[in-house]
Amino acid sequence: MRVSGSSGQESSLEAQEHELRTTSTGEVVKVFRDRASGLREDRPGLNRLLRAVADGSVTVVRVTHEDRLARFGVGWLKHLLAVHGATLEVLHPNKLGGREELLQDFASLVTTFAGRLYGMRSAENRRRLLAESGQCQASDR
Repeated sequence: MRVSGSSGQESSLEAQEHELRTTSTGEVVKVFRDRASGLREDRPGLNRLLRAVADGSVTVVRVTHEDRLARFGVGWLKHLLAVHGATLEVLHPNKLGGREELLQDFASLVTTFAGRLYGMRSAENRRRLLAESGQCQASDR
């Protein structure tokens, strides 16, 4: 399960987990959660998942939508899972055609990078304001 934000999306994580558990026909052995962008490759939950697949303790990975696993590169992840004898089950597969899927990917990229840019600006402005008010040292920036 994954949500993009670090807070305020607990209900989305709970809804994903509920749907995955209620539709499962096998034993749920582990649950992996991330609160980070699907573009990040160093997500702790994803890393724990990949280690569990590599050591054989997980043989089926289930997600509600492919983008909960990753925004891009899901094909590579499917291949990696298969190399270790695991499969990926997507409850709600993407049914878009080539052009629509490409446009959706492009919109996701623009939205993600715009959010990162505004987040960086916001962090820089907070540091600048704190430095100007004397609440932090210039070296803390």
